[in-house]
Amino acid sequence: MPRFEHLRHKPPARPVQSRQLVVACAAMRSHVNLSHIVRSCGCFGIGRVIACGHAKIDERIARDGADSVVLEVHRTLPPVLDRLKADGYEIVGLEQATGSESLFTFGFAPRTVIVVGNERTGLEQPELDRLDRVAEIPMAGMPHSLNAATTAAIAIYEYCRQFPDGSPAVT
Repeated sequence: MPRFEHLRHKPPARPVQSRQLVVACAAMRSHVNLSHIVRSCGCFGIGRVIACGHAKIDERIARDGADSVVLEVHRTLPPVLDRLKADGYEIVGLEQATGSESLFTFGFAPRTVIVVGNERTGLEQPELDRLDRVAEIPMAGMPHSLNAATTAAIAIYEYCRQFPDGSPAVT
C-alpha cells in the first residue's frame, strides 16, 4: 500500500469564519495578473477584490475564482482606500519602500486591505500616502522584485497562515 495517493481537486476546507481581507489593485497593465490575483483570492476564500482602470478578468485564468470573488472596478484607488480606512481596515501596501517591514515577520490585523501596485510603477505617492503599513518580500537574488500576481499570492497566503480559521471578530 503506497504512503501517499494523489487526490486531484480535493474539496476545499472552508474557514470557520469569513476572511476580512480585501485585495485592492492599482490599475494593472495586464489582465493576466489581475486574473491570477482573483484566482488566488478564490482559492483562499477571499471574497472581495478591488481593481482600478480598465480591469477585466480572463475567466480561463481566474477559473472558479471568477465566480466566487466579487470584483469591484473603480476609476482610482485613493478614495476607495479612504473609505476602507474609515470602515476600520488597516491599509497595507506591498512595496519596496522606506519603512517597509519584512513579510517574514509581518503581523496582519484581522481587517486588512492588501494594496498591490502596478506591474511597472508599483504604488504611486497618492496610494503610499494612504497606507498604514508597508510589507516587503525580501529578495535574495535577481531580479529585484516578483511579479505583481505572485507577490499578491504570497501575501494572501501569509495572511491566511496567520488566520487559518478565518479572521477573528474585531471588537
